[in-house]
Amino acid sequence: MNDTFIKACRGEKTPYTPIWIMRQAGRYMPEYQRIRDKVDFLTLCKTPELAAEVTLQPVDILGVDAAILFSDILIPLEPMGLKLEFSEKIGPVIHNPITTRKALTLLRPLDPLEDVAFVRETIKILKDVLKVPLIGFSGAPFTLATYAIEGGSSKNFVNIKKILYSDREFFEEIIDKLTDMVTNYLIMQIKAGVDAVQIFDTWLGILPPEYISSIVSRYVAKIIDKIKNISSVPIIYFPFGCGASLTRVADSGANVIGLDWRVDIDEATSGLGKDLSVQGNLDPCVLFGTQEVIVDKVRQILKGGKGARGHIFNLGHGILPETPVDNVKYLIDKVHEISSKEVL
Repeated sequence: MNDTFIKACRGEKTPYTPIWIMRQAGRYMPEYQRIRDKVDFLTLCKTPELAAEVTLQPVDILGVDAAILFSDILIPLEPMGLKLEFSEKIGPVIHNPITTRKALTLLRPLDPLEDVAFVRETIKILKDVLKVPLIGFSGAPFTLATYAIEGGSSKNFVNIKKILYSDREFFEEIIDKLTDMVTNYLIMQIKAGVDAVQIFDTWLGILPPEYISSIVSRYVAKIIDKIKNISSVPIIYFPFGCGASLTRVADSGANVIGLDWRVDIDEATSGLGKDLSVQGNLDPCVLFGTQEVIVDKVRQILKGGKGARGHIFNLGHGILPETPVDNVKYLIDKVHEISSKEVL
């Protein structure tokens, strides 16, 4: 197996900087679109053979150094009792959001072996054929809570902030329940065979810094500690939009901190210190630029990443649906070529 990605996560010496891309299995690839023309998104996520096929597409076509399980962070919320729909126009919709304690009492614990058996089966299929590491993942408790409370995506996050500021006890009851779910969900994936896990905290950055500290230390760190008690797989924590609060997430216990494109990677690696690897952080829109611009940005990010214990090249968020596939291939080739040959 090509273990360059795993070595970088652990801060070990690598022959080049590994690269994978968030949402690398997705809408920008014609091969993915042909499958989506036949099935809806939820059916794709719940059909192991199709989910495995989509997971493999960027590995075979692009030459990335890791695969990430094709799924969605909201998948485990549905069997807990939330009525989930993916709308082509507005994205995820939860028709019975958690707005009262009664609604929370109806949310049952997740049994990963039974409720999301299709995830475990997808992992088993992939592990039989992959020659690169497989990344499992989950949303972080706070990010999942935003969807569960708001009923989908939001601009101002009024409902979750209203609960946070007016009824902290209720807020913590919600996060506690989701923390238990995320822990069990990720442990199931690890036992099924994934080689690393990533925790996506997409909306943590909407909070003031002191709340970021509290949530990371009380909930994310708890998940990571429990994982470390049963496994040594690398853990990546991606706190999107938290550039000004990176030092507040450094003690999460993760092996790798994901950086979004708003962060100067050189400053971030300096602030996080020598005990952590970093992942990131190309602006996804750079992939609409010229090859000269792509190469310039690659060199800049590779140079900044050298200050960390280890560096995994990635975008600063998910790849956009309109992205030209040829530019993605060019990016991956240049990351491999430049990091293996040039002194930055």
